[in-house]
Amino acid sequence: MVKETGYYDILEVKPTATDAELKKAYRKLALKYHPDKNPDAGDKFKQISMAYEVLSDPKKREIYDKGGEEAIKGGAAGGGFDFHSPMDIFDLFFGGGGRRGGGGQRGPRKGKDVIHQLKVSLEDLYNGATRKLAVHKNVICNKCEGRGGKEGAVQKCGNCRGTGMQVRIQQLGPGMVQQIQSVCGECRGAGEVIDPKLRCKNCNGKKIVKERKILEVHIDKGMRDNQQIRFSGEGDQEPDLEPGDIVIVLDEQDHERFRRRGNDLIMTMPLELVEALCGFQKTIQTLDGRTLVVTSMPGEIIKHEDVKCIMGEGMPIYRDPFEKGRLIIQFLVNFPQTGALTPQAIDVLESILPPRQEVIVPDGAEECQLQEYDPARDGADHRRGQGMEAYDSDDEHPGGQRVQCASH
Repeated sequence: MVKETGYYDILEVKPTATDAELKKAYRKLALKYHPDKNPDAGDKFKQISMAYEVLSDPKKREIYDKGGEEAIKGGAAGGGFDFHSPMDIFDLFFGGGGRRGGGGQRGPRKGKDVIHQLKVSLEDLYNGATRKLAVHKNVICNKCEGRGGKEGAVQKCGNCRGTGMQVRIQQLGPGMVQQIQSVCGECRGAGEVIDPKLRCKNCNGKKIVKERKILEVHIDKGMRDNQQIRFSGEGDQEPDLEPGDIVIVLDEQDHERFRRRGNDLIMTMPLELVEALCGFQKTIQTLDGRTLVVTSMPGEIIKHEDVKCIMGEGMPIYRDPFEKGRLIIQFLVNFPQTGALTPQAIDVLESILPPRQEVIVPDGAEECQLQEYDPARDGADHRRGQGMEAYDSDDEHPGGQRVQCASH
């Protein structure tokens, strides 16, 4: 019987817990409440560390079981016990180099981050969305608790003496040798081997197994292309290694009507010439399903490629979604095709539109005719021009004979 169970309750174990159960409980809780991961749980982390330090030491545990926390504190006050800081216990347990005076990294080594790309539409970034993503990751085997087998199954590799590397001496010639270092073939660089009879059947001695997990990715309004959403500690697990993060990178897809530039949305709007000159009324369907009405009053001339904007109808501002950027509209005016206007319509237009500027044609001026410009003919005309130059050059020497300098 124990006098009190407070420390056992903190570690969430029974008073009959073994050393292995205490280690497992401390590992789980210390990673969960570590200040780097959970800044608001500093006091909880200290309690976990204190409880583990007492219960993992046979002498302190015996005193605690008989006299409770008061007996432990009395022993510390009498100079009998030397308690460590919570970070020192954490570093000792996980084998990490503590951060002393701002140098080094506190806590265990951290695994690599796992990066996934997630395709999102412009509507998702405008309205916000929740997407489910299935990921496969490595997790520590729960059958052997990451040991690879039963207690005592893991032993130091005798072939490489636990270094994971083999050194081989090769003689190149008389008095000449070469030292070759390679990964140990027995343990494959792990530095340890597992007795096949005691090997864990669930993970086959690998200490980790594959697991499928569904992540809910919350896309906030106004997020951008290539923005990251991080899931801390959800990366691959390995023994004695803090899991890395799963990082979701947003991949914005092109939209058929809008193009995004920062917090602005850009679109083009075609206009007939009569609309550009005499006014118009157009509707725009927004990314959240609303309909905007755009009006140009008669007499307000819209020129080809003119740009206007509507304030507050662009993309929501990230983390301030009630504020929005601008909706920028570029107008493209469609002019009538050649021959579409009748002589009568031309006369009417001439009577309405501002008069032409009168041009004085000087004597001797040459008449010319406009033709359609074809950019594809530029290369052909250039090559033909080169051919004509060569032809003209040959004309200077009848019979195709060329004059050459006499050699002496």
